[in-house]
Amino acid sequence: MNPTHLHPEGRPDITGRPDIERFVNAFYGKVRDDDLLGFIFNDVAKTDWATHLPKMYAFWETMLFRSSGYVGNPLAAHARLLPLTTMGRPQFDRWLAIFTATVDELFTGENAERIKNTAADMANVIHAKINGVAQAPYDYTKLTPEQRARYGIDPPKVVAP
Repeated sequence: MNPTHLHPEGRPDITGRPDIERFVNAFYGKVRDDDLLGFIFNDVAKTDWATHLPKMYAFWETMLFRSSGYVGNPLAAHARLLPLTTMGRPQFDRWLAIFTATVDELFTGENAERIKNTAADMANVIHAKINGVAQAPYDYTKLTPEQRARYGIDPPKVVAP
């Protein structure tokens, strides 16, 4: 741990792949043991953790640092489980609560906040898409600069009259 990245709370920010691996391992350790989620990963999806964890390292590294290491389709991966088990709001809320708590236990800072916000957005979108839940359309003019960067959206162009 690089002491120059410590915050007043004594926790570092997420600064690279080793931090992401530490987080993902801790997070999925909790998910595997969770009463609501564990069976989805262990019994329904029959997750091969030796394959899944490196894919999640690449996914979160891509989401946070815009590396281009992730290849996959999270929406399709979740949608294929829908006929096999309930994938409703309670499951997504629990996933997000464990995710957020794990980040908060290990990290603090700009990247820690960004990964939690990205996870919240992702959970909401995937839940809505696979369950056919209508979402309010985004008003792109009201997105913060951080949200625009996260979604890869350029600021709206102002056209003079």
